[in-house]
Amino acid sequence: MQSFLIVGGGKGGKAILETVSSVDFVRVVGVVDLLPDAPAILVARQRGIPTGRDVRPFFEPPPDVILEVTGRSEVFEHLSRIKPEQSLLISGSVVNLMVRLIEEKERWYQEWQKRQRELEAIIHSTHDGMIAVNRQGRITLFNRAAERMVGIKVAEALGRPVTEVIPNSRLEHVLRKGTYELNKKQTLHEGLEIVTNRVPVKDEDGKVIGAVAVFRDVSELKQLSRQVMDLESMKSLLQAIIDSSDDAISVVDANGTGILINPAYTRLTGLKPEEVIGKPADTDIVEGESMHMRVLKTRQPVRGVHLKVGPHRREVVVNVAPIIVDEELKGSVGIIHDVSELKQLSRDLERARRIIRTLEAKYTFDDIIGNSEAMRASLEQARQAAKTRATVLLRGESGTGKELFAHAIHNASDRKYNQFVRVNCAALSETLLESELFGYEEGAFTGARRGGKKGLFEEASGGTIFLDEIGELSPGTQAKLLRVLQEKEVVRVGGTKSIPVDVRVIAATNVPLEKAIQEKRFREDLYYRLNVLPIHIAPLRMRKEDLRDLSMHLIKKFNQEYGRNVEDIDPEAVRALHEHDWPGNVRELENVLGRAMINMGYSEKVMHLRHLPPLNARPAPATTGTKDEAAWTDRPLKEVLAEAELRHIEQTYLACGRNKTEAAKRLGISIRSLYYKLEKYGLL
Repeated sequence: MQSFLIVGGGKGGKAILETVSSVDFVRVVGVVDLLPDAPAILVARQRGIPTGRDVRPFFEPPPDVILEVTGRSEVFEHLSRIKPEQSLLISGSVVNLMVRLIEEKERWYQEWQKRQRELEAIIHSTHDGMIAVNRQGRITLFNRAAERMVGIKVAEALGRPVTEVIPNSRLEHVLRKGTYELNKKQTLHEGLEIVTNRVPVKDEDGKVIGAVAVFRDVSELKQLSRQVMDLESMKSLLQAIIDSSDDAISVVDANGTGILINPAYTRLTGLKPEEVIGKPADTDIVEGESMHMRVLKTRQPVRGVHLKVGPHRREVVVNVAPIIVDEELKGSVGIIHDVSELKQLSRDLERARRIIRTLEAKYTFDDIIGNSEAMRASLEQARQAAKTRATVLLRGESGTGKELFAHAIHNASDRKYNQFVRVNCAALSETLLESELFGYEEGAFTGARRGGKKGLFEEASGGTIFLDEIGELSPGTQAKLLRVLQEKEVVRVGGTKSIPVDVRVIAATNVPLEKAIQEKRFREDLYYRLNVLPIHIAPLRMRKEDLRDLSMHLIKKFNQEYGRNVEDIDPEAVRALHEHDWPGNVRELENVLGRAMINMGYSEKVMHLRHLPPLNARPAPATTGTKDEAAWTDRPLKEVLAEAELRHIEQTYLACGRNKTEAAKRLGISIRSLYYKLEKYGLL
């Protein structure tokens, strides 16, 4: 018996331990690893095998073989230096190869046995009669079809001379002559006429060692011939129809093996028939799950699933349906649509939209969802405001849709064919905001563009400028903005010349400006210039009757984004939405419904309560314990600090109902710093 020492207690060590332990001539004398709870260490303890952190105690007496399975070259080199001379050191990669070869041999043996059983099943299930005889002319094979046609039981026929069972058999003649007799007619008992093929069986030297006869009832053969002709005709017709389709078609059998594709499939995926037919259903997929296998498992069709297929990773949308004949699943058929070009066009369009986002208004009043009394009042005010050129002040909590109102007012005004410029006053530093709003002259500051630069007020001349988060402007910028509103002109940074502008101003804020005036943070004269047409937009908690309409609008939007087909939301889920206060307003509702759709199955069409995430969830406090401490001690300080900062900012932001001004005050940072961190951590 050979003694083995295993060095390395990871998954590889565990696998090798379990393999060698099953071999009778191998005895494992120990398992060594630095971690006391390594997988192989735990298994060794269960089996009573010695374990340790150091290899030296296991060198007395010297083991026959040392298996190094850590995968680390320095460990292997160290063992090479200290091991006993008579011990054989083998790396884990070599051992893994040996184990795999043993497993492969066992797998092939089991596969051979399976094939033998399948062969017997095929022989006895075939409709053709089969009889085989050995060199002495005694029957060695007699299937059930032969039993039916000859009229003798299998057990009675096996081992008997073939001439006793079928007196006019010519198998003995085939044995003597070693010749073939093909498509020969023969009459059995009671006038049963058959067509038979008789062939000799020869060994490697060409010596006849037996003979086989395969035969069929002529009447059945004639009927089958007619059926084959009909089937061939139908197959040719169906093949012509499938081949003429511009949509790629893929068909698999009930086991998920490819049986048919059309030329459009080859053009789309780049895969030829020999690369798909006879292969598993997921052969063509490079990213995603095989919808054929899902349909075969569930017996339900799937629609609109996005995948990547073929060597060129083409983006496609697939529809797959089961093939059911007489309530028996025969396979599935998939229709594959190429969307890679549409995706690219969509990406190009989105990129263009991002580039010109500040130069166009995307939304109209039709895009604002809500039939509540509060929303109808706000919409009526906004429509009236669109007919004038007066300055509009949109007021409401974060996430209520102030920007949608600004877009809609511009698009309903006589300025809709001119530019629409959006500026987030809280997201830019004071210096950068001034240069962006009012422009600058050449040499105004280090890095200024040669020839200077137009400001956004100049860019928007003749159109509309939307100043979001107006309450976060610095006093200096407030004074310059007041001049623009009063004098209808701007002075560039570093310049002295007044430039006339014709701009309609729409401002928005979630800050109580009256309180800001009392605290000397906002100019009173600017307030009166902005507050010409104030429009208050109610928070979602004050107009919960709009929840269902908003939810259906957002679900349709997510259907397009996620490739889903959700048609409705369950009343129980709507009731749950009504019970929530929605501190984040419509933006929070959009987040909740997006997560709910991700939780839904691809074939589900109704959003239920079980799909919704917890509506009152808050970030859980950090847990403590040995495992957490071990995990933290292995992480860089920068990563730990960033995670702690994220957790604290998220908790504070949610506790303030997503009010950025209040959150910045509690955190003791500026509103611009808060914007930067919210964007950095994906919390906006």
